[in-house]
Amino acid sequence: MTTAEYAVGTVAACGFSGVLYKVITSDAVLSLIKGVISKAFRLSF
Repeated sequence: MTTAEYAVGTVAACGFSGVLYKVITSDAVLSLIKGVISKAFRLSF
């Protein structure tokens, strides 16, 4: 791979991580994660 390919791959990875961060920190996803964790604790005890 050449340097330009590494640069494109790095930019793509940074862009994807930014989008993933926005999705994970959205209110809908956070409430879904909290619900799953709450159910897991209720089932195990």
